[in-house]
Amino acid sequence: MQFFKKLKITLSIFLLVAFIAPKSEATEECFEGVSRSIFKFNQAFDNVILEPVARGYNKLPTPIKNGTSNFTSNIATLLSIPNSLLQGNLKQVGHSTGSFLVNSTVGILGFLNPAEKMGLKPHKEDVGQTLGTYGVGPGCYLVLPILGPSTVRDSFGLIADTFIDPFAHVTIRENELFGISGNNLDYFSVRGTTAIDFRADNDKNFESLEKNSLDFYSSIKSVYLQDRENKINNSFEDQDEWGNLDN
Repeated sequence: MQFFKKLKITLSIFLLVAFIAPKSEATEECFEGVSRSIFKFNQAFDNVILEPVARGYNKLPTPIKNGTSNFTSNIATLLSIPNSLLQGNLKQVGHSTGSFLVNSTVGILGFLNPAEKMGLKPHKEDVGQTLGTYGVGPGCYLVLPILGPSTVRDSFGLIADTFIDPFAHVTIRENELFGISGNNLDYFSVRGTTAIDFRADNDKNFESLEKNSLDFYSSIKSVYLQDRENKINNSFEDQDEWGNLDN
């Protein structure tokens, strides 16, 4: 199957990067001027589009919001499974696989989360985190248009994620996997909904952080880098995106 062929290629590239990449944990500002310009663009995009949509989303009935969040989190579990395996964390492989199977069936395609009541709490894992567990340093800090803060390591991880994520395989790569297929719209709809859910969940936190920051750019950078380090080290159980901005 094409998915497993691409998985082998991705794993080979992953191992090469893990072997030759610098192991320093320091994060440098190699592109600060460009990153700050992109950060301003992202702020404008947030003010005009993302923030109003997120606040409208927050007005939806709680069951709808919770169901949407559960659904997108369940799909994200598919990416956690191969990454947990790469990290050698078999316990998390079991938790993620069990959670996805239970929530996709008993939980009605993931809109409900009965797996959590069964003690199945998968961590969100991605290639950037996996590289970090192998000692690959973050490299230069940078800000991506729309996507926000990142590092060289995590940017590479974003690309690699699409090769080992079964959901990406059947959507943006439009290949069948176990008889299931999708299209680009499915992928970007879910990713967009995930972003809105995160923005809505942290609306007050973002507002407070910006209000109390002398330099909002530096504050976001600090929160992001600390969150990524915590996730690599599995330093907190609640692995919502950015580990909750109010922490």
